[in-house]
Amino acid sequence: MSAAIPTPTEQGYSPPSVRQFAVFLDNKVGKLLELLKLFDDDSSVSIAALSVMDSSDHAVVRMIFSNADAARHALRKHSYTFSELDLIVVQIGQGQSLTKLCLYLLGAELNIRFVYPVLLRASGEPCVALAVDDCYLAGQILLRKRFTLLGEEDLG
Repeated sequence: MSAAIPTPTEQGYSPPSVRQFAVFLDNKVGKLLELLKLFDDDSSVSIAALSVMDSSDHAVVRMIFSNADAARHALRKHSYTFSELDLIVVQIGQGQSLTKLCLYLLGAELNIRFVYPVLLRASGEPCVALAVDDCYLAGQILLRKRFTLLGEEDLG
């Protein structure tokens, strides 16, 4: 007799998340190009999302990759200063909108810290990366509202 495998439920399901790398660069001509070239030469990792925030003396480049472990290795190997943060990637499908997404998260009193578009995605649907107060709760809410959440494996 074989053991029965329980059916996963939304309540017991941990929503997928992705790892963002915030890379700190001197705000000088050519520094972003140097960073991007690192990943052009590495077939094991692709840049899935990118956002640049600059100030007078430095820039913070937020990046999501198709392979977080390979990206971390490349950044360390080339002595970049960076931090990591879990985000959720949400597909905005037919009948859904950013407005609805924000409304559902507001209903749970979840703060969206920042959001930016995703370049690589499994389907042709638009996707956004979200930093929220609680990725698990936000993921659960959005899954219940029939949004599709993507994990790292969906970005390659």
